[in-house]
Amino acid sequence: MASSLSFLLLSLILCYGVVHLKASHVYNHLQSSMSSSISPPANEPYRTAYHFQPVKNWINGPMLYKGIYHLFYQYNPNGTAWGPPVWGHSTSTDMVNWSPQPLTMRPEIPANHYGSWSGSATILPGNKPAILFTGIINPQNGQVQDLALPKDLNDPYLKEWYLPTKNNPVMFPTPQNEINASSFRDPTTAWMLPDGKWRVLVGNKRATRGMALMFRSKDFVNWVQAKHPLYSYPKSGMWECPDFYPVFKHGKIMGAETSSIGSLVKHVLKASLDDTKHDIYAIGSYDTKRDAYVPDVGFMNASSLRYDYGKFYASKTFFDYSKNRRILLGWANESSTAADDVMKGWSGIHNTPRTIWLDKYNRQLIQWPIPEIESLRGKPVKLPRREIKGRSTIEVTGITAVQADVSISFKIKDLTKVEKFDEKWTDPQLLCSLKGATVKGGLGPFGLLTLASKGLEEYTAVFFRVYKAHKKLVVLMCSDQSRSSQNPTTDKTTYGTFVDVDPIAEGLSLRALIDHSVVESFGGRGKSVITARAYPTLATFKNAHLFAFNYGSSSVEITELTAWSMKKAKIE
Repeated sequence: MASSLSFLLLSLILCYGVVHLKASHVYNHLQSSMSSSISPPANEPYRTAYHFQPVKNWINGPMLYKGIYHLFYQYNPNGTAWGPPVWGHSTSTDMVNWSPQPLTMRPEIPANHYGSWSGSATILPGNKPAILFTGIINPQNGQVQDLALPKDLNDPYLKEWYLPTKNNPVMFPTPQNEINASSFRDPTTAWMLPDGKWRVLVGNKRATRGMALMFRSKDFVNWVQAKHPLYSYPKSGMWECPDFYPVFKHGKIMGAETSSIGSLVKHVLKASLDDTKHDIYAIGSYDTKRDAYVPDVGFMNASSLRYDYGKFYASKTFFDYSKNRRILLGWANESSTAADDVMKGWSGIHNTPRTIWLDKYNRQLIQWPIPEIESLRGKPVKLPRREIKGRSTIEVTGITAVQADVSISFKIKDLTKVEKFDEKWTDPQLLCSLKGATVKGGLGPFGLLTLASKGLEEYTAVFFRVYKAHKKLVVLMCSDQSRSSQNPTTDKTTYGTFVDVDPIAEGLSLRALIDHSVVESFGGRGKSVITARAYPTLATFKNAHLFAFNYGSSSVEITELTAWSMKKAKIE
């Protein structure tokens, strides 16, 4: 049986496992050094305190071997000068605090002479980790898939790896297979079916048709391409960092091992779309006889689903045997300019690791921050249950607002002023852009003003609006960066999504993880997630504030508001 581990971490406990490493080649921003002080120094107001960032350069992806989580990230040892990217490597026991390990995946053989891009690790029988990754073979970014093995299986930190010269590359374009050599990358975690063969997917495109090519192997060395992709879709462009894994039906939070099949599970297929930089996924069925995937409601259409409707890309999941859960890891790139990134000396962060499972109706995935992150919480600050009238704010004091975990729940009582939903509003991001936090409505906007300056010259607003459609209420969730910074050069895109929730029966909940330049927002108990990057010029360090707000006409009730200051994680 194969266990899926990926993007930030790999989990393996006496089982066959897999780990994926995140594709950071998609954003080539320069990065530099990281402070070791208790808090980010005054000249680094945007470096996060509890989101993983490499010491310098850009980040990649993961594994759990002998109780140690492994995180790999793409690294350019030449700094400002171009050089073949290698892998940085950090380890952890909790996915919160990280220690550095030696660099690996250096250019060793012709199959990675020009660099090492993304990959995945699989734990073979006998608890032997093996990594498949994309090697670059020429200046034109010709791509092949390479195999790497650890030098010392007794070392739980897996400090040293090597590339077998005899076998590499193990998958490569040929005139016969007609694989596009410039769009052939990011092998997934592997899984095994009862026929004893491993399967792995590699992202690819033919013209504008994106696809997940499938390869099979009995020994993990000799791979044969399947006659057809697992799945493909027209006009979707290049699929980076594909992911494929089972989830238990009907809201069962327990994770499913990667090779699980049968009537108790559905399968998720995810693609990171190079054209849009969005991670989309579908829920569907895996036809193991044909090695084909059948989405329940289509792949790229009005029913398309995304893990995160903000800054989130090149994600990967893994099955964590130690906690019997599936973990999702993603990457949030910067919204600052390339010049600002050079000034900062770094670019890109990992999102908080999230537990992921299928909802009780088998329609979408639910996400929630791993509980380990709560070890960084300080003393809770609680506001009593209260009504928040229309066009008012309530400041939440007693916490470090620039570095916090906030949970708030609302109850709706008055529907007399709720606005009518226009059926033409099919794009929630556009709707949030038109109806930002400053646009007063009937029922909403209400939510949180994060990373706010004292006079509200700057803030990142995360909020709900409620509309009345035919026989139901529609909930819109927005993350509005339009006033996040007085710096005119930063991207201040507003993000949005509809939340599949009954606001009367279930109420509306929002959790925000705030960390200097990032706000991760979880709406409807994890049904919808939006990550925003913000670079305030006023609301930094002790000058940042937090407010609950309601700019709608109708009052709403705050049934619960708890906030915690967050300590700095130990990320060396």
